Amino acid sequence: MPPPIRGPRVSGPPNFGSAVRAIEAVKEILPLITAGSPIIRRGPAGEVHIDVPIMYMGFALDRVHYDPYLRSPSPKGRPVSAIGVDIDPNAAREIVERAIHESTVLEGAEFREPEAAWVVPVAWNHLIIAHIKVSMDGSEIVPDYALTEEAKRYAI
Repeated sequence: MPPPIRGPRVSGPPNFGSAVRAIEAVKEILPLITAGSPIIRRGPAGEVHIDVPIMYMGFALDRVHYDPYLRSPSPKGRPVSAIGVDIDPNAAREIVERAIHESTVLEGAEFREPEAAWVVPVAWNHLIIAHIKVSMDGSEIVPDYALTEEAKRYAI
């Protein structure tokens, strides 16, 4: 059975050996992750920004930036604002879903103290496109609750 969604948060110092467990947990769930409904924002000048939430067990884990010019995911830290491009939400979702299933989990993790969670990067075509949070002991997936609510508002 794949790792569950995190329950109550545990506090205390991290056991650095649990980083390996966190990486393994993300490898285990990667085939089970799906793309949610794209979140499309339009600016006052007509620019469009598209993020596609990646979902696991009904919860959003992270958002993948979508580049409508290239029709592909964009790396973390590079959200694309597009002008004059036709947006097909279903195509964006399918492209991100395919990219997630072609992705690999990188062999490293960072620890985020405020959240008491490991963050494991996911790469597609040598680009980090997502970060997945895992509990401090490496046994549970930590969803992004705010993004989950946002994804529900944009569901098609």
